[in-house]
Amino acid sequence: MKGTSMKVVELVTSIHAYGWSPEELHFQYPHLSMSQIYSALAYYWEHKEEIDTDMQRRFEYAEKLRLEAGESPLAQRLRAEST
Repeated sequence: MKGTSMKVVELVTSIHAYGWSPEELHFQYPHLSMSQIYSALAYYWEHKEEIDTDMQRRFEYAEKLRLEAGESPLAQRLRAEST
């Protein structure tokens, strides 16, 4: 978003993950003005298909990396200690 280091996709992700309203977004991200939040949401709705496709692609890539990496040594050790 203009004037910040925050991206529109970050706000959209917060809405999808937590169901936050614009007012809650402002509470959680007080460095953003309400006008910046509403502008970002308007941009999202104007480019919804493109942004949703990009978010899905990023999720699939992260999931692929997670599966390829396997269980971390710490998780393995904790699992072994709990059995």
